[in-house]
Amino acid sequence: MSSTLAKGRIQSTLRHFLDNEASGGIILMFVAALAIATANSPLADAYFHMLHVYIGPLSVQHWINDALMAVFFLLVGLEIKREMLDGQLSSWSRRILPGAAAAGGMLFPALIYIYFNWNNTAAIRGWAIPTATDIAFALGVLSLFGKRVPASLKIFLAALAIIDDLGAVVVIALFYTADLNLLALATAAIVVGNLVIFNRMGVKALWPYLVLGAVLWVLVFASGVHATLAGVILALTIPLKLTPGTPEAAHAESPLHRLEHKLHKPVAFVIVPIFGFANAGVSFVGVSLSVLTEPLTMGVAAGLLLGKLVGVLGTVALLVRLNLADLPAHASWAQMTGVALLCGIGFTMSLFIGLLAFNDPGVQDHVKIGILVGSLTSGILGAISLRVAGRRRDT
Repeated sequence: MSSTLAKGRIQSTLRHFLDNEASGGIILMFVAALAIATANSPLADAYFHMLHVYIGPLSVQHWINDALMAVFFLLVGLEIKREMLDGQLSSWSRRILPGAAAAGGMLFPALIYIYFNWNNTAAIRGWAIPTATDIAFALGVLSLFGKRVPASLKIFLAALAIIDDLGAVVVIALFYTADLNLLALATAAIVVGNLVIFNRMGVKALWPYLVLGAVLWVLVFASGVHATLAGVILALTIPLKLTPGTPEAAHAESPLHRLEHKLHKPVAFVIVPIFGFANAGVSFVGVSLSVLTEPLTMGVAAGLLLGKLVGVLGTVALLVRLNLADLPAHASWAQMTGVALLCGIGFTMSLFIGLLAFNDPGVQDHVKIGILVGSLTSGILGAISLRVAGRRRDT
């Protein structure tokens, strides 16, 4: 009897953990630390060798970064579409503050990175690395403060991160695309046309979209455009509403909502942690503290920490001062400062863009160190700021 109760408690605790929005960020933090520890342990050779083992036409690392991450981008695309059409970004009044803050939060990190690397034309290619915000990490840290942080700030951060993801998708498509295979691209366009036809016909079943989505991934991969963008394109064709005139209560049964619900936990607890473990591992063997003062590393770290703070907080302050928007309800400027700092946690998407920008493993290691330093510092300072702001409100 006692063993049954204990088992029930464990299952209940596990279910509560998986349902907590902070859990994905917590797991990602653990996995990142595990990857770094493994890369600097006696298991380092096995770790790096495993990533370069070929399974079929691609290495393990490429299967993770090109195929598994396409599912991550599919979820990102679904979230963007839902929020734009039926959520917190469904009107211009709701979009202006997080939208402008996201734009500022991409512009200033890029400018800071370029400032540090102005004289290095090869390094300039990484300008987009510090422009990204990791929604799982940032919301995970913010959620640790519970009700001490107003819900409006969580909505603001989620909306900002979603728009930031959309910006990252556009940047990848425009600036990190290889030579194009026009035949594969034209065939991919035909597949997209068929997906749109499914949407217009009101096809409710998910499998026709997913089958064509797999074909689309192969074609986009062959075209030279980064294969993960196939996930975003597929997401935009998944219907949000069943049929015109469907009651609002039934929208939760739409193909988009069903697919988003099915993907959320696998992406948060399997795909993103696998990506983090495969890509966060950086060996510090032979690396001196001087690496931290190199322009590329400093550009990434300072872009995430200072660029996001100035870009997000400065844009919000400007819009509020010009009476074009209001501060999120019940939020203080100290709390907004904490959220702006949390936007400097750029782990997943920053790593992804860094791998696209540079092929040299040595340069990639410097990028990873910059991302880790910038993200860790941003997260710690953001948490301290929110904690201090919460204490001020309690007194």
